[in-house]
Amino acid sequence: MITLKELDDVQAFKELTNDQLEALQKFCITENYKSGDRLFKEGDSADHLWIVTDGKVDLRFELPDNRPATDETTISSFEADDHKKRMLGWSCFVPPYQMMLSAYCVTRTCSVIKIPKTDILSLFDKDPGMGYLVMSYLIKVLGYRFHQFQDALAKHKGHDIMHSW
Repeated sequence: MITLKELDDVQAFKELTNDQLEALQKFCITENYKSGDRLFKEGDSADHLWIVTDGKVDLRFELPDNRPATDETTISSFEADDHKKRMLGWSCFVPPYQMMLSAYCVTRTCSVIKIPKTDILSLFDKDPGMGYLVMSYLIKVLGYRFHQFQDALAKHKGHDIMHSW
């Protein structure tokens, strides 16, 4: 069973009360993967919020013609440590509710917590404050990642967005 400490180590859940964490804890599912295993595939239905609790997971785009995704197609990596668990799968909250990238275990093993979208949304309906705290965090992360993407694109094209005005 997932401990409250493990949930409290998830940045998006840091502001939640123990009662809120206990409510969330009831819906957590743990899964383990080996190196090379695909956790989910681009285009899959986004039915869970995922939390990497141990190991490293790469997010990759799939190549055309069913060629396997490789290290070269990695967009981002998520590695858990003792004090930070990494969240992915925010697509479960955003139409069209499909995974935008594929996720692969890239360490010897990795462990994740999965929380079904229907259960977490039900908790948010019952406790809008909880939903506000979690979704506010996710919006900040998405904004940060968008800026990272902009910067990377600008550098690729030979521009510096921050100093182009």
